[in-house]
Amino acid sequence: MAKMTPVHPSDAVGDAATRQPGKNHQGKRGRSRPSAQPPAARERLSVKEYERELDKLHVELVKLQRWVVHKGLKVCVVFEGRDGAGKGGTIKALTERVSPRVFRVIALPAPTDREKSQMYAQRYLPHMPAAGEIVVFDRSWYNRAGVERVMGFCTEEQARSFLKVVPLFEHLMIDSGIILLKYWLEVSPEEQTRRLQARIGDGRKTWKLSPMDVKSYDRWDEYTQARDEMFAATDSSWAPWFVARSEDKRRVRLNVITHFLSQVPYKDLPAPKVRLPKRKIGRRKTSDYPFKVIPEPF
Repeated sequence: MAKMTPVHPSDAVGDAATRQPGKNHQGKRGRSRPSAQPPAARERLSVKEYERELDKLHVELVKLQRWVVHKGLKVCVVFEGRDGAGKGGTIKALTERVSPRVFRVIALPAPTDREKSQMYAQRYLPHMPAAGEIVVFDRSWYNRAGVERVMGFCTEEQARSFLKVVPLFEHLMIDSGIILLKYWLEVSPEEQTRRLQARIGDGRKTWKLSPMDVKSYDRWDEYTQARDEMFAATDSSWAPWFVARSEDKRRVRLNVITHFLSQVPYKDLPAPKVRLPKRKIGRRKTSDYPFKVIPEPF
């Protein structure tokens, strides 16, 4: 198994390994404020080094996938963070070499009128993992603690009620056998501005810049307060938050995947030996059917 090096959350958020089990660790308002900058300035990871390390991690993810299916494990991974923090790219790096039938990515759109009338968490429940599945939420029920609260899509009373209830909800998930991992990708305001600005003129990324992203852009402090209160209420011993610094997209992807592998114990199952059988070709003549072959400009 590859060497695992965990990502360390900030001191304010804390490390799950140092927590006392069975206690919900409530922090004082404003204290859980992870630094967007690493302790020392580091050069951005080169593409060559990134791809070399990512290839190694992808091999480990395939081993983990086989183990999850073999043991019938249920894994749920939540990704949260500000706009432009790199959630989508990290999720893509995590899932691009594994089976979409095992690693299921859930990115729900805005709730419909019918869903708005339901119990808040109801629309997330059908997507919870069954045996042999790893479900990855690209944003999750924590929308209520973040965008819904800041942008006024829920009342303050609803937001506070959510923060009070969600640790119990997550305790039920874990009691049912789900391995729950929650990641917050932290980005600085300067890097966020650079990334959002880059989306404006890049035809490949314009879809990533929604009207809501633009409206949310000048509410940095409001999102900071919402994040801090979310950490204080939901950073429990049974479902802690893990903070990943996201200034360097390549580094954060490698760090998150490495940490994820360290949190789900697995073994390298022996893969069945595969040998392609001999085959005979030429017993059937080539068809003269007028196939509609697409143009080949490349």
